[in-house]
Amino acid sequence: MKLRFRISSLAIIVTSLLLAIVASGQRKDSSWMEMSRKDAERLLSNSPWSQVQVDTDASEMFYSPTKPGTSAVGQAASRAPSTSQQSVNNNRTDRGAVNEEIHVSYRICFLSARPIRQAFAKMILSSQQNKKEELAQQLQAFVERDFSSYVVIAVTVDSNDRRFSGPVMQQINSATTGTLKNTTYLERQDGKRLFLMEYLPPISDGLGAKFIFPRLVDGEPFLKSDSGSVRFFAQFNDSFKLDMRYKVSDMVFDQKLEY
Repeated sequence: MKLRFRISSLAIIVTSLLLAIVASGQRKDSSWMEMSRKDAERLLSNSPWSQVQVDTDASEMFYSPTKPGTSAVGQAASRAPSTSQQSVNNNRTDRGAVNEEIHVSYRICFLSARPIRQAFAKMILSSQQNKKEELAQQLQAFVERDFSSYVVIAVTVDSNDRRFSGPVMQQINSATTGTLKNTTYLERQDGKRLFLMEYLPPISDGLGAKFIFPRLVDGEPFLKSDSGSVRFFAQFNDSFKLDMRYKVSDMVFDQKLEY
């Protein structure tokens, strides 16, 4: 039976903040509300559950004149889309010269880990001026969401020049479970791989693309405290790959392994 994982039911739109979750009667842990915004940002950018992969292209860092009909000096990123797309999207005549170092960043985080959901909730709540009490209840339902059957990796993309992140987003938005299922996996330190169950392209919730894996393998959790490390790998094509490794023993929150 196809997994019907409805994380898309949470519509956290950072700008308009349209939320469609009803608060549940589960155990309430409101400690995330006391978290500072700085701590929330750190959890989302550099923590045991979230890391940032940065692809850098320095080929257009220095000035060179653009001639009509000539292609780009550099590519969008070291892990950019296919050559045919690059030739279209990176033609300097079409998009203009860059003349600076280009960075495309991918935040790769365990959305199924409670600290990450708390950090997202804090960032959303702290950005609002009105109706915070009602919003806090809705975000609490997100924090308390049951991920006992799934492991979810969320990926967002940013760049210092959006002309270069555009082709990457085209790849991410057009990908499907079918195109990724054989090239996307979680890998333990012992080499055991857990392949993708379902892929959800980004929607307007601010959480990015979601890569969904089963949490249990043969009735046992895929990751345990002695698993060493876990690697997330996703290959969209020959030149665009996501590859990040995490230390499992550090992924402990409230004396519990969270992932």
